[in-house]
Amino acid sequence: METLSNLWLGLETALTFWNLAYCMVGVLLGTAIGVLPGLGPTATIAMLLPVTFGLPPVSALIMLAGIYYGAQYGGSTTAILVNLPGESSSVVTALDGYQMARQGKAGKALATAAIGSFFAGTVATVLLAVFAPPLADLALQFGPAEYFSLMVLGLVASVVLAHGSLLHAFGMIILGLMLGLIGTDVNSGTTRYTFGFPEIADGINFVVVAMGVFGLGEIIGNLANETTRTVMAKTVKGLMPTREDLKQMAAPVLRGTVLGSMLGILPGGGAMLASFAAYTLEKKVSRHPERFGKGAIEGVAGPESANNAGAQTSFIPMLTLGIPSNPVMALMIGAMIMQGIQPGPSVMTEQPVLFWGLIVSMWIGNLFLLVLNLPLIGLWVRMISVPYHFLYPAILVFCAIGVFSLNNATFDVYLMAMFGFLGYIFRKLDCEPAPMLLGFILGPMMEEHLRRAMLISKGDATVFMSRPISATMLVLALILLASVLAPTVRRKREEAFQEEA
Repeated sequence: METLSNLWLGLETALTFWNLAYCMVGVLLGTAIGVLPGLGPTATIAMLLPVTFGLPPVSALIMLAGIYYGAQYGGSTTAILVNLPGESSSVVTALDGYQMARQGKAGKALATAAIGSFFAGTVATVLLAVFAPPLADLALQFGPAEYFSLMVLGLVASVVLAHGSLLHAFGMIILGLMLGLIGTDVNSGTTRYTFGFPEIADGINFVVVAMGVFGLGEIIGNLANETTRTVMAKTVKGLMPTREDLKQMAAPVLRGTVLGSMLGILPGGGAMLASFAAYTLEKKVSRHPERFGKGAIEGVAGPESANNAGAQTSFIPMLTLGIPSNPVMALMIGAMIMQGIQPGPSVMTEQPVLFWGLIVSMWIGNLFLLVLNLPLIGLWVRMISVPYHFLYPAILVFCAIGVFSLNNATFDVYLMAMFGFLGYIFRKLDCEPAPMLLGFILGPMMEEHLRRAMLISKGDATVFMSRPISATMLVLALILLASVLAPTVRRKREEAFQEEA
């Protein structure tokens, strides 16, 4: 009964004119970003963080969330029509979606992606509404020791699930933790690692790092690898799937939704991991695996359902525990902190309007995407053909203005440029920047909880093992770390990521 009254509160909040408007702006912008290869939701949300300063917290988060799950829809459009995924989670959609387009079934493939995404988004929203409150209640019992152990587990999981070399992932985590130490020590009041720059006495601004590494880094990388995009189907017909099509996609959509919902909650998981896992699962359970890669509708339905479910269930640990499961959730936490909201289980009790308004808006956003995306397919087709070198000057100016507006400081712009160069270097060295961003966000929080736990226990480090929940999470982190370092598991992990590539 309480859940129903909370959902009614969320419905009242989400259905206000401005919140509906920001939800629509978010999903349309997200779709456009997903359609344009090379500029994903992480870079876009990073660039738009300064804009959210002037918005109410609920509207800001509704818009940013809309960009994230809207990009999952948009990414499938380019994957199907151009064989060039606009979003990393749509890479596997291109394998069968593009083949369907070549066979004259582009409309069927796009409709499959839209229906699967809507169903998965609806289920994930229900799961969020059902499981988030009890998880938040449990988290309210957490002390500093439990929070520290939870963050350790989160960082270890993000290393395990990061692409590429384990050594690179560890290095990026440590770099993020070190960057998080820059600024003034909370306990002693002394500055640390500022190297004589008073501008970073309060620490490096999260927006500067995010916009540099993900915004400018992406721009430089995309300019270095700009490709000509040719659209397979200029006009898309046959958007209504037949009864046979619906029968074929039903089971893959259900499997993808379940798998994506589970994987979205994991640290380092989210939409991309879910879509790859769903494609592998569909290929394994199919009676005719040889059809995959040649235009199998299941190869579109499963991954597209999984990536949308994963995108939305990744909000569960962010909203209930204050722990980001992927870079976009780290940016959402940054947006909450900028709005003066402390992420964690207290959000549900102290900000119920924000919590439930955001959850209900996700279902409304998915409905907008289903209703608007297919009729606007002609617009998305035209956007695909826009050369990237026409877009990047506007993106660059937007980044510079956004960062400057934070503190009216040119130092921040130079710092962003430095992180942009670093972001490009990371790409060249095959170092995924996501673990660095998670380390940067979680580092100061880990330090704070570590110090609190040690103060309460009067310096007794065994407090982390003497409390059952804390000990369980540390043991899980240790098992996870030991298993991934085992030669057999490590080899399997490398093979999995090579298949994804």
